[in-house]
Amino acid sequence: MSETRQGRVVKVAGPVVVAEGMAGARMYDVVRVGKLNLIGEIVELNGDLASIQVYEETVGIGPGEPVVDTEAPLSVELGPGLIESIYDGIQRPLNSLVDFEGEFMGRGSSMPGLNREKKWHFKPTVSEATKVAPGNIIGEVQETTLLTHKIMVPAGVNGTIKQIAEGDYTVDEKIGVVAAEDGSETELKLMQKCPVRSARQVRRRLAPNRVLVTGQRVIDTFFPIARGGTACVPGPFGTGKTVVQHQLAKWVDADIVVYVGCGERGNEMTDVLTEFPELKDPHTGEPLMKRSVLIANTSNMPVAAREASVYTGITIAEYFRDMGYTVALMADSTSRWAEAMREISTRLEEMPAEEGYPAYLAARIASFYERAGRVECLGSPERDGALSIIGAVSPPGGDLSDSVVQATLHVVKVFWSLQGRLAYQRHFPAIDWLTSYSFYKQYLKDCFEDKEQGQQMEAMTVKAMGLLEQEAELLEIVRLVGTEALSPADRLSLETARSIREDFLHQNAFHKVDTYTSIEKQYEMLKNILYFHEQSLSAIEAGVETAEIFKLAVREEIARAKYIPQDDIAKVAEIRNTIDEQMKHLQVPNSV
Repeated sequence: MSETRQGRVVKVAGPVVVAEGMAGARMYDVVRVGKLNLIGEIVELNGDLASIQVYEETVGIGPGEPVVDTEAPLSVELGPGLIESIYDGIQRPLNSLVDFEGEFMGRGSSMPGLNREKKWHFKPTVSEATKVAPGNIIGEVQETTLLTHKIMVPAGVNGTIKQIAEGDYTVDEKIGVVAAEDGSETELKLMQKCPVRSARQVRRRLAPNRVLVTGQRVIDTFFPIARGGTACVPGPFGTGKTVVQHQLAKWVDADIVVYVGCGERGNEMTDVLTEFPELKDPHTGEPLMKRSVLIANTSNMPVAAREASVYTGITIAEYFRDMGYTVALMADSTSRWAEAMREISTRLEEMPAEEGYPAYLAARIASFYERAGRVECLGSPERDGALSIIGAVSPPGGDLSDSVVQATLHVVKVFWSLQGRLAYQRHFPAIDWLTSYSFYKQYLKDCFEDKEQGQQMEAMTVKAMGLLEQEAELLEIVRLVGTEALSPADRLSLETARSIREDFLHQNAFHKVDTYTSIEKQYEMLKNILYFHEQSLSAIEAGVETAEIFKLAVREEIARAKYIPQDDIAKVAEIRNTIDEQMKHLQVPNSV
């Protein structure tokens, strides 16, 4: 990397620094600012003046200090060692920096993103004289017990493998050589660099037609997200946005999770850092960190670094997607990123749009979410990869007309609306079933190996949602004239809707069993509730009083089915036999 062009600071305005003598520099070049070598990025050019957003605290930087143009865009290092790492917004490894610098990190630190000393065992999957192109998988490294890291040919490299060998290598040692047709040679390494602002190339985009199972009942059953889908989680303070994100990061059915803490409070990120190493992956029993990458950017870090953290996270996620993996990216929260854009835009004296946000807010948010998707990856062997993005949004006061929420809703296909009234009732996840939606519902039935069971699940979700919507209408009548004015069938509908809410939709994130529910158990639980409803309707038609039905002991078993361990799903199904037994005793007196 050449460092030839050098300018001089003429103005400092918070996270924005203006430098002169930068003629010839390019937009989004990375620069080093001041004697401390702070990392920044050029965001505006005007003649030989460059406006730079600095990703570190600018206190103490003054006019006259040097600004060095690296003549390269902001890039991340991609290779073995990413998994289990904790980075800041510009891919500095925080765990390594603590060992090197102590608990207080100095400004201008330039520790590389990947460990240069650790050796990885590389196994080639191609032989010499093989023709290769960008994206071709040429070998593997067993990075963790859960992940095989596939080494790919970097962008722009075409030719024939001249040399490749199995062995133990560091990320910047030569593992092979590619000879191009013009005679030039390119060294291959375990590591490659990739600019963060542009999406990685793919062969073609595919329809996101498979549901990403999360283990959260309200999401999987009513508002599922697809592999390669996009979702938005808006809600006011205290409604559980971060807990929803944490739950998805823990239990989502993805090969890799990239969690970006973007401008949230430090204690929330601390929860992730302390919990993940201790939690076990329900699919493998191994620690969750063995398939996770964490980007820690907290509210007390420099504002501009929020933008870098979002782009760093999505680029790392795309890299694993290109290996053919299913990747889930959690961004908590994109509102903080938007606030950073507003801050920088104000410092640049740009004309503000609605609520002071820059006019390009919607375009930036759209370009971020559009990097999600299910794709056919470049290179051979042929493989599909999927990248799902779940972004939390923190509108002031939970106002869904906020510019960030509206810009996000225009591009995402799933909307999980968190409501304060549900949170105050201690109903978590506080996802409102009447205002949320998902465009991926039609793919839920494909989660089941038994096609008939899948179709039943689809029909049950429609019926359950109908009961919840009916409840909202009936409650208006109850407020006016009381429950006694309702017909027995309507009273039953109210009670069944309450059971769906409290026994199915309510889920305890901190209970060792209830925190995760497989799609098969969700099917059995919902079937029990609706089966009880159908049998009760028959009993009412036979003349049984609703009060007698509501007293049945089996209702307690239905309510406690959520606490039955995953290994005992058969016990959940057996509850239907108990329903039949107790219903028979109800109907005997009426048959006389």
